[in-house]
Amino acid sequence: MTRRQWTMDEMPDQTGRVFLVTGAGSGLGLATTRALADRGGHVILALRDEAKGRRAVAAITAEQPGASLEVRRLDLADLDSVRAFADGLRADRTRLDVLVNNAGVMAPPRSLSAQGHELQFAVNHLGHFALTGLLLDLLAAGRDPRVVTVSSVNHRQGRLFFDDLHGERRYRPMAYYNQSKLANAVFGRELHLRLTEAGSPVRSVLAHPGYTATNLQLNGPIGLWRVLLGRICNPLFAQRPADGARSQLRAATDPGVLGGEFIGPGGPAELRGVPRRVELSPGAADAAVGRRLWEVSARLTGVRFAFAPQR
Repeated sequence: MTRRQWTMDEMPDQTGRVFLVTGAGSGLGLATTRALADRGGHVILALRDEAKGRRAVAAITAEQPGASLEVRRLDLADLDSVRAFADGLRADRTRLDVLVNNAGVMAPPRSLSAQGHELQFAVNHLGHFALTGLLLDLLAAGRDPRVVTVSSVNHRQGRLFFDDLHGERRYRPMAYYNQSKLANAVFGRELHLRLTEAGSPVRSVLAHPGYTATNLQLNGPIGLWRVLLGRICNPLFAQRPADGARSQLRAATDPGVLGGEFIGPGGPAELRGVPRRVELSPGAADAAVGRRLWEVSARLTGVRFAFAPQR
């Protein structure tokens, strides 16, 4: 079991390892990218806005002239883009050791993805489900390979609306955000079970950042939620992105982290603090829910996972 305490000073040297971080242009993704590059890792910044990615690279290399970084376009709201991204990595014979499923959107007005799925469910869950499945063979050939899926403390408030996944009957922005974060947690656990059963070398690890001030709260929520979260609560209570990213950095790099574990802040209510092992909600650990979400996700994305071990 993962030790209770861990600091950034304990992160091992990552030279020779290749990381893919979604949503790497700002917030938690940028903080994760900066820390991994500082330890010698090569980081692929995967994001929709390539110009934003190039600005992030420029900012990091100004601080770390030797940083090894590259930018690739990925729109998680479009499954065609996800497939094209995975095909591009494979065509370039890119190695991959760790996938950090970090990108997300939060509580926007109801809108749909390119394939007609509710946007939060599409970006936060379905896009990452598809990306993971399409890259699993590359990961299985990697060095200490891992999939880190970033959930939230909000997963404990979430419910999977299997009878209305896309909010066609009644859409509530935060309820559907919580649904997507619960889906992340359910997916990460179910992926661990399936990888273990197949004897795959890939570890599926979950993480959450606690309460961290990012553009997610400032740009996503509408109306009162934006004022409450972005303008009032963030300055008073939230961690910096560099602190919030510690959970996913531990999940990605700590040799002692086990597949299936959930890493989050160790402070009160898991809102801040040193990253440690925390517990999934009972709903996220429900085996029947895991199987059902997997089947629905495979149908909606058309992605089937190849779990055969690579070594």
